[in-house]
Amino acid sequence: MNAQQASTKQTIITIGGMGCAGCANTIQEALENKEDVIEAAVDLKSNTASVTYHPDSVSTNDLKQAVEEAGYEFVGIR
Repeated sequence: MNAQQASTKQTIITIGGMGCAGCANTIQEALENKEDVIEAAVDLKSNTASVTYHPDSVSTNDLKQAVEEAGYEFVGIR
């Protein structure tokens, strides 16, 4: 594991209000536009997003804010 991998965290967010692939794309883009979010992958079928980020500079509240600002419900983190 390199230094960048060691300093990252992966979180699964449950999201409400997604109805189509466009919704998933909007959320994915909102998450990936947050500084220090490395990658986001939204799964429409499970209403979740897998987010890899730097926990030293991104909080779960930042992720919640990105989802809500995109117009969707942040249900929680698993």
